[in-house]
Amino acid sequence: MFVLVNLKTYPCDPIAVAEAVRDVNETTDARLAIAPQAAHLERVAETGAETWAQHVDPIEHGSNTGHTLAESVADAGAVGTLLNHSERRSKLADIDGAVRAAERANLETVVCANNPAQIGAAAALGPDAVAVEPPALIGTGTPVSQADPDVVEDAVEAAANVDSDVSVLCGAGISTGDDVVAAGDLGAEGVLLASGVAKADDPKAALEDLVAPL
Repeated sequence: MFVLVNLKTYPCDPIAVAEAVRDVNETTDARLAIAPQAAHLERVAETGAETWAQHVDPIEHGSNTGHTLAESVADAGAVGTLLNHSERRSKLADIDGAVRAAERANLETVVCANNPAQIGAAAALGPDAVAVEPPALIGTGTPVSQADPDVVEDAVEAAANVDSDVSVLCGAGISTGDDVVAAGDLGAEGVLLASGVAKADDPKAALEDLVAPL
């Protein structure tokens, strides 16, 4: 089970959360990773935690002021990137370009989508994984696996119908170990979460709770 913690722009200590991710990762068969802000990538990667970018742009080296270059993300120590998060939506052509840019830089990719239909379209672009995240549930503490489990099962089916090699993650509202288990029972191979760890008083304890049932 893959557990990817997105720090968004929350006012947390990215190094402390990264150290928690690193330490808990050593105690479990699950795979834990962290996606900090771009400015923190290098320092987070230096902790030894598996580090992901929150976004890269569909660009190459050149005149692209204000954009995020996949190669720069990789040079900072990231091994993967999120794409098309509901808080950073892209057009389909740009998602495709960003997936290609990530491949060029040897970054893994998780493309986020709102629903099973979008999951199918995202899977057709050939990312390593897709993540189904109904926007209405993000940050609510109510996991999609409880609110609408059919969404997860249908997303898994939609991805499999397009490309069986594309993994499906479950996002939105994940905060407990029971949520992670439920996501797995519905066919997801991982979870994408944020506030449940980034806003926790004790991120390490929150992570230990997440992986305890696995």
